Amino acid sequence: MADPARIKPEVKPERTSSANEEHPKSDGADDGPATSKPADVNKESSSQDPAKQEEKSDMAAGEDEEEGTSDQASKRLKLEPEKKKERRQKVDEDEIQKMQVLVSSFSEEQLNRYEMYRRSAFPKAAIKRLIQSITGSSVSQNVVIAMSGISKVFAGEIVEEALDVCEKWGETPPLQPKHMREAVRRLKSRAQIPNTNASCCSWL
Repeated sequence: MADPARIKPEVKPERTSSANEEHPKSDGADDGPATSKPADVNKESSSQDPAKQEEKSDMAAGEDEEEGTSDQASKRLKLEPEKKKERRQKVDEDEIQKMQVLVSSFSEEQLNRYEMYRRSAFPKAAIKRLIQSITGSSVSQNVVIAMSGISKVFAGEIVEEALDVCEKWGETPPLQPKHMREAVRRLKSRAQIPNTNASCCSWL
């Protein structure tokens, strides 16, 4: 007769195997919907991705256009000062050539007069004291240089007008105070000298 202890263990493995076979089915059944959900999510994300990609590409294109326009504007700004510098250099060179031609055609007397004109200047210390006495504040050296140059031009205009007055009156140089006063009166009548309460020509 067969031993009952030996028969029982043979039955148990069959049940466990059958149980194991049933559990994978349940696991597979459970996994089925789980695997289907990510597929649906992937489909939705894939449908939304092209729209997002288009938006990103549009934004990138807009940024590229803005960078391009800014680069063009910066290049224009760089080119404009260079063109201005070139024009100024050309004008300066033309003026230098004209002055050289003019000076070379001067007589000896005219050359001496031109040399004296170039060397003449108002003393900067006196100009600085005058500006400080009028404004009541200290000024920089550049202001003093500018004012001395303007004063030289102003004095030159008065002398030129005084020479015309002397010629019209049938007189010959040297200039006299009456010529200078008449020159100032004529320049004021033509509004080339501003009318002020303080006399700008008290030295006449």
